[in-house]
Amino acid sequence: MNYLASSGQLRASLLRWSLFTIPLVVALGFLSGQAAGSGPGNPWFDALVKPSIYPPPAAFGIVWSVLYVLMGLALAMVLSARGAAGRGLAVAMFVVQLLINLAWSPTFFALHQITAAFWITVAMAVAIVLTVVLFWRIRPFAGMLLLPYLAWVCFASVLTFEFGRLNPEADGAFGTAKTERVEI
Repeated sequence: MNYLASSGQLRASLLRWSLFTIPLVVALGFLSGQAAGSGPGNPWFDALVKPSIYPPPAAFGIVWSVLYVLMGLALAMVLSARGAAGRGLAVAMFVVQLLINLAWSPTFFALHQITAAFWITVAMAVAIVLTVVLFWRIRPFAGMLLLPYLAWVCFASVLTFEFGRLNPEADGAFGTAKTERVEI
């Protein structure tokens, strides 16, 4: 079955999807970070030795906000492509990569699993590449919108690896409380 729509109807569809997907993706990213206690102010994180490539803390909120907006817009572009071959698979892959993304903050900041967080970034990069390819086939610009996200996740992989290398004792560590035995 072919769907015929005017360019105005297509723009309206993209706008409607954007008004849903962009806030949704931004909110999910924000909630994942908040629930995990991510960033400065987390005592475990504050005690870590920071790699020399660690950007200013304010950069993370700005960069992730922009990336989540781009991700939401790319998803809206694919969702508005009614009848496009591979649309369902592309959206499913987007959901998979987003779930992997949302798992990183709790793994790193709440569970203090630096090595596991590194492997999550590797899995995320692979999932993003697959999502880019699937989105590109439907709407090339939607695939392009995910390229800054892929670049940032590759940087995050290196950064996470460096955190693990510089802080091997912190991988899986909870607090610095010591048990002291007192005999009476």
